[in-house]
Amino acid sequence: MAAANYLLSEDQFLCSICLDVLTDPVSTSCGHNFCKTCINEHWNINDQYMCPMCKKVFNTRPELHINTFISEMVAQFRQSAQQKASHSSSSEQQVSKPGEVPCDVCTGTKLKALKSCLVCLVSYCETHLEPHLTMSGLKRHQLIDPVENLEGRMCMKHNKPLEVFCKTDQTCVCVLCSVSDHKTHEFVPLREECEQKKAELGKTEAEIQQMIQKRQLKIHEVKQSVDLSKENAERMIAEGVQIFTSLKESVERGQANLINSIKEKQKATEKQAEAFIKELEQEISELKKRRTEVDQLSHSEDHMHLLKSVQSLNIHHLPPTKDWTDVSVCPFYEGTLVAALAQLKETLSTEMRKLLEAKLKRVQQYAVDVTLDPDTAHPCLILSDDGKQVRDSDVQKNLPNNPERFSYHAWVLGKQSFSSGRFYCEVQVKGKTAWTLGVTRESSKRKGPITQSPMKGNWSMWLRNGKEYKAFDDPPVRLSLKSQPQKVGVFVDYEEGLVSFYDVDAAALIYSFTGCSFTEKLYPYFGPGLNEGGRNSTPLILSPVRVK
Repeated sequence: MAAANYLLSEDQFLCSICLDVLTDPVSTSCGHNFCKTCINEHWNINDQYMCPMCKKVFNTRPELHINTFISEMVAQFRQSAQQKASHSSSSEQQVSKPGEVPCDVCTGTKLKALKSCLVCLVSYCETHLEPHLTMSGLKRHQLIDPVENLEGRMCMKHNKPLEVFCKTDQTCVCVLCSVSDHKTHEFVPLREECEQKKAELGKTEAEIQQMIQKRQLKIHEVKQSVDLSKENAERMIAEGVQIFTSLKESVERGQANLINSIKEKQKATEKQAEAFIKELEQEISELKKRRTEVDQLSHSEDHMHLLKSVQSLNIHHLPPTKDWTDVSVCPFYEGTLVAALAQLKETLSTEMRKLLEAKLKRVQQYAVDVTLDPDTAHPCLILSDDGKQVRDSDVQKNLPNNPERFSYHAWVLGKQSFSSGRFYCEVQVKGKTAWTLGVTRESSKRKGPITQSPMKGNWSMWLRNGKEYKAFDDPPVRLSLKSQPQKVGVFVDYEEGLVSFYDVDAAALIYSFTGCSFTEKLYPYFGPGLNEGGRNSTPLILSPVRVK
């Protein structure tokens, strides 16, 4: 019999109705075995008495008796399965560690609990959980992952499981609570409330995930900005080193030339001085000779000889000499130094212009093709057919007063908007006595008087009276320009928060708005200024960018 036990399998003792190991097995006349409860319930809910396996129909309800042989076989199988499970569990299950839920049934060494039963309020290891997995009555119990303090899941007042959720008080209660203390409240099954909370948690998790993704994207953007900043820094360092190396070499050359020039002048001075000294010494020698002759004659006692000698030597006439009064050997070195400094200044000016031209070329790389938007143009403005020129007509046309159109200022927007990156355009202002250029955010005011200010969403500058330049920062800044721009470049770096205006021909920066905070679309805008009776009739022209 012991040998036969090894041949037993669970499939041989399964009820075909509940698909569990047979409990109180009974046999029909057709030879099939079922749990007594399962077959009776099956016949109770069906109109005819039929075998669920072979579909044989019985005229009358069969009288069922427990099959003792099958029952004994099932008992032996359960015992064998339990022994195997016990042997397997003792070798494979883990001893409960601190922080883990122990099995409440184990005596001595406590094994790690595998499940907790909310009906029994007991936690079970794998071995002691077996009845809950095999016995039909226990299989109906609710098993959860092991938790401590199962008593906390019982109603302290009614000693019943907390299996209902009171939505009014937002708390877990038992069934008896729902008909006593909370009888007027709104209830749902605990499972239903959990499903709802899980759905809410799912939404929260999705929102959190979206927030994480946004921040990860921002990290990516920041890293890209750092990489771009690093590239720009390396480029600027390289350019700076090149420029300052060139300046250093120029200064060293100027210093060497200055020293050489002064030394050459000094040598020439010394040579000239030597010639003067030699000539003076020659004159001194002649004069000393004449003085000796005069001295000798003046002491002579021979009157005849003295008179003849004075007459023959023409003693009253001195040897020929140069007038040395205005002769000097003091060189003027300051002129050399001034010339050297002037040359250095010219070199610095040349290098500075190269630097400005290089900077302008960099921003010109972001040139975009901008055209004027007639739907935004003030009624006094006249736009060219290609959308590249605008001028004031002094006459207001009858146009639809749509929300986008400027109603007070003679301005017009570009069609193109920008919400990231960099963009640049050039506007010819030659021959004009007044104009306004800038960028504005999409939501900025279009109707009535507009305050030009970054606080109002405008970053702009203007010319008035042919010579007055102003940048409308907070506060506005009057500009003093060395030359009158003929073409103005407008550059925007959205992420950097930068708006710059350039004198294109001079390759000079006119003004920069820095530290700007852009959060919406930006549009370039253009104001040609009032016509002024024809004095300012020249149009503003959006010209193509030509990198020199």
